Parts: sequence; structure tokens; C-alpha cells
Amino acid sequence: MRSDQGNDRTGVREVKRQPTVLVGVDLPEYFGGMRGGEADLGELGRLADTAGGEVVGEITQKRDRPDPATFIGKGKLEELQAVADHTRARLVVFDNELSPAQSRNIERELNESRDESNGVSVLDRTELILDIFARHARTSQARMQVELAQLQYMLPRLRKLWSHLERQAGGIGTRGPGETQLETDRRLVGRRISRLKRELVEVAGNRRVQARRRQEHFTAALIGYTNAGKSTLMRAITQADVLVADRLFATLDATTRRVDVDERHFFLLSDTVGFIRRLPHHLVESFHATLQEVAEADLLLHVVDASSSDPDHQIASVNSVLAEIVPGDRPLLMVFNKIDLLDAESRDAFINRYRMEYPDSLFVSALAGEGPEAVRSALTNALLQKERVFRLQMPLHRMDLVAVFHRTASVLAEEHDVEHCRVTVRMREEELSRLRSTEPDLQILD
Repeated sequence: MRSDQGNDRTGVREVKRQPTVLVGVDLPEYFGGMRGGEADLGELGRLADTAGGEVVGEITQKRDRPDPATFIGKGKLEELQAVADHTRARLVVFDNELSPAQSRNIERELNESRDESNGVSVLDRTELILDIFARHARTSQARMQVELAQLQYMLPRLRKLWSHLERQAGGIGTRGPGETQLETDRRLVGRRISRLKRELVEVAGNRRVQARRRQEHFTAALIGYTNAGKSTLMRAITQADVLVADRLFATLDATTRRVDVDERHFFLLSDTVGFIRRLPHHLVESFHATLQEVAEADLLLHVVDASSSDPDHQIASVNSVLAEIVPGDRPLLMVFNKIDLLDAESRDAFINRYRMEYPDSLFVSALAGEGPEAVRSALTNALLQKERVFRLQMPLHRMDLVAVFHRTASVLAEEHDVEHCRVTVRMREEELSRLRSTEPDLQILD
């Protein structure tokens, strides 16, 4: 799907649009994973567009269970072939996860009357998302995480990929070159997976060290559905040059910026990878190092696209992924973005509805500059609420510590006697603990 027509500022190459037909099969939820549940061809179309496809047709079907051979039924497969031929599609994307055999059978049927140069490729939803992640991975860490997810997805499918080399006969002494190649391929893929996991464990360790260094500071993380406007909001709050692009999964690497509140106070704000409905588990697992920014944050800002046709579905999808990466509950603030895209009547009804469900929520338009200051104020208030008042004592010969408190805390009172100096300060408990670990002369009175 790629071409060599130059780069935009995201580092993602311009693509030659590939005629694409979307297929969605509504299945009962109990099938789970990427197979069950109601199809969403609107979102699948956005994914295809991000990957470089041009949607030229859509087909849906409701089934109690997938067809074992072709996922969709024979009649629907004939309809798909007719649509693909009529639109000259080169790609068919299923909103469900296909087995290798199903994918191969569908491709064979669709290409029966086509020559090789004009063939149709078949992808499932997982493969499409993995392709998009691979396109947008810019740092070495993101590339490792995407490669790991791709290999983990590929590994159980290797048998089908090499089946054309296997002998028909079975039994001891009859293993053919296909099985030998399969074993070799599995071993190579397994080794690469192990190596990537080790390297990502090191990355996660380095991030934990960085996180421990940041524990003395207040940290917040932007989370939300992909393309909800997290990066635009971060740019509005921090005034930093942060990548903003109207495409799914434009941000794969966590980006952290410092925001100064006053001479003493500041907070760290991180932008993270966007979530999506039925995000492949391999990606969630592989991106744990990046998503550690979320797990370590003092406050999560859940950014929701208010202009979405189904905000509740997006909220539920984010909460589902969040439950996999954040142990226990974290303080969370709902931020409904793109409120300017609603007309006045819809806007009032939207705000009234979601304010009842989320009383402390904020309603903003990061792009129009409406509300980012309210988000910044909420972050500042959360930062100040983390501080406590302490009464401390130190020997008179350690008056240098008072100067430290004037730099790192709010000094509310100061008194002296012949032996000691006592100060009342407002500061974060983490900052005080760090200072006391290196200053045994410092005592907490109450």
C-alpha cells in the first residue's frame, strides 16, 4: 500500500490509495476476541484510510457462528466477489479475525477469475491495525513493540503458511521439507520474540528508574480513544511542539512535557498511544513499556471525542484496555473534547447528560482554544491537593535546609530558639521523604 511520494511532518509516507472493500460480520459476543460482537464498518473504514486504502464497497452479514471455511457464507462470498470485481478492488478487509485457512480460502475464491498482477489481498482487522502501527512506529522502542506484536500474531499461523510444502503421507520417517522448514521457522521466530521481550524488559526497567525519579513530582497522563484530540489538547496546555495529525494512531510513543505553574510548582504531562475498540491483545501486551506512563501517573485525563456518534462505546473501549494495564483504581478526570463540533442544542443536551454521570468532567475544544485553561487549572488543583502541611525541626547549624525549603516548598512559618529552627511548610510527602533520606538532622514534629 506504500508509495514513494515523499513524507509529511509525521514521518509517514504518502500512500497511493488502494481500492478496498470492507466486510463486517455481526456475531454473538461469546465468540470474543476480534471475532465476536457487532461490526463497525465506520471505524474499519477509518483504519483502512489510515493504512492507505480507499473504501469502494461494504458488505455486512449477521451470523450465529462463522463459516469454518470462509467465515461468511457461500452466497455472501459470491456477493463479495461480485462487488470486488465491479469496483476493481485490490484489498478486502474483514472487521473480524480470520484463521489462516479462512483467509487463504477467501483469497482463492476472489482471485479465481483474476490474473496474478490484478489479484485481491485479504486482511483481517488485527493485521490491518498491526500494519498501521508498523507504519507509525518512529522510535526504536515503538518498532520493537510492533515487531513483537506481529511475530506473536504470526507464530501460531506458521503451520498453515508452510502447508504447501508438507507431504500427504504421515507417520514416522515421512516428515517432509515442509515440516522441517516449519520447525526451523518456528525456532527463528521464537528466538526473535525472546530477544525482543528481553530488550523491552530492559526498556521497561529504564522507564521505571525514570518514573522513580519523577515520583517526587506530580504527573498526569492523557488517555483516550485514538484521534480523540489528546495531542491537540496537550499542545494547548503545554504550548509545546507536539505531533498533531488527523489520523488514527498518530502517536505511538509516550511524550512527556513539563508545565510550569509558578516559580515553585510544575507538573509533568504525558501523551500516550490511543486506544480502540477490540485493540489486539498482542499490542496491549507489547506496549506495556510505553503504557507504563499511564500506570505511574498521579492523575489520568480520559479524553473523549464529544462529536463521536457513540461516545459511550469509546469510553467503554478505553476502560477495557485500561483495566489491563492499570492495577486498581487511579484518580481520573473525564475531558470531553471537540465540543465545538456540536450545534447549540445538541451541545447543551450532551453537557447536561454527561455532567450528571461525571459531575467533575470538563467540556472543551482544544483546537478552538475553548477550555484548555480549565484543564490546566484542574491539573494545578490536583497538584496542590497532593501537598500537605508539615512542621519540621532542624539544628541551628543546618539553616541551609531552610533555604532548600524556600526553593522547594511553601514556607508558612519560621521560628527559632537557642538550639533549633522550626518551620511550617506545605509540600508533597514524596519530596519530604526524599530530602529526609539524605538529611538525618531533619525531624518531623507533627
